[in-house]
Amino acid sequence: MEIVLIHTGGTIGMVPSPDGLVPETGRVERAVATLMPTGAQLTTHVFDPLLDSADVGPADWNRMLDLIDAHPKASILVTHGTDTMSFTGAALAQALAGRDVRVMLCGAMAPLGAGEGARANLTLAVATLLAPGWTGVKCAFAQRIMEAGGLIKHDTRGDDAFRAVAQDPADPPARTRFDPDRRLAMLALTPGLPAKALRGALAALDGAVLRVFGSGTIMHDPAIHAALADAIASGTRIRAVSQCEAGGLAPGHYAAGQPLWSAGVENGGRETPEAALIRLWLNP
Repeated sequence: MEIVLIHTGGTIGMVPSPDGLVPETGRVERAVATLMPTGAQLTTHVFDPLLDSADVGPADWNRMLDLIDAHPKASILVTHGTDTMSFTGAALAQALAGRDVRVMLCGAMAPLGAGEGARANLTLAVATLLAPGWTGVKCAFAQRIMEAGGLIKHDTRGDDAFRAVAQDPADPPARTRFDPDRRLAMLALTPGLPAKALRGALAALDGAVLRVFGSGTIMHDPAIHAALADAIASGTRIRAVSQCEAGGLAPGHYAAGQPLWSAGVENGGRETPEAALIRLWLNP
């Protein structure tokens, strides 16, 4: 059995400094090595420089995917900061959909040595990677194994910082790598949103995830409706998701949602905002 550790950075491998927590090379690698059973092989790939997860983006997802492809028979452990772990979880889950892979994301809310959370997460991750009977992209966190494709970070302080929202099964994507030059973003409907602001944001984008109200409603504002319709007519893709964590969208349930679908906005269903953004990236 081979486990490949891809250490990208994040709190789990940091140490205190006069300016706050900073990454320390070797810390995570040593901790994982102590968890390996006799006869198992550990291969490590460490990002240089190590990244705060706020800096992780499409080029880094491509690098992770390249490393996963380079070790087709290994189980993969990706250690990662928590702030954008939900984006990376969605990126790897969708890019690897339909593949016979075993990938585990892991991080922590406090560094190794500062409480038991970080080591407990690594222990769970390694034990699960060594266990038979599963495939896919998962996340080991707070004594739970979750589907990484639907992660949501819901707590900035507590150890139990993540939930996983059930996603519809993902088909293999049109592409398996990310174009860093694609201009994509998340936008949100808010009461009183100026149509001019929405129109300006959409004009700067190739595509957008639009977080809408409830099960799929929008304010009765013809200028907002026109901004969406004009952007879509010009080639900008807009994919709607709910601002609620669970339940997803239900087109046709409320008349207040009809302007979305009439404009050509795509129905993101139960997708998390992160999953919808990745879908736009991989299925242009």
